[in-house]
Amino acid sequence: MLRIEVSPDGPAVLTFSKLEQYNIPSPSDGFNPEINDRVILQFEDEQEAIDYSHRVDEYAESLNDHSSAEYKIAGDIIEAISNDEFVKAYIQS
Repeated sequence: MLRIEVSPDGPAVLTFSKLEQYNIPSPSDGFNPEINDRVILQFEDEQEAIDYSHRVDEYAESLNDHSSAEYKIAGDIIEAISNDEFVKAYIQS
């Protein structure tokens, strides 16, 4: 199980409560809140996280308004996956 936390310090200032207000595609293992309302992405493995990142990127690019909250949330999710140390190691191997 791979768990990736999305920083609340990104452009979307993302919290789990805020995420629930939007129709963002979810990972196959879902989103989970931390006690502090931070968003945790859950995956079976690194490849699943990468595949999900591509799906979220496609979703973001399909949006008409690239300044919308949904677009910013998608960007924060993609950044969290890209910056994860396990995903980086997987890509490099």
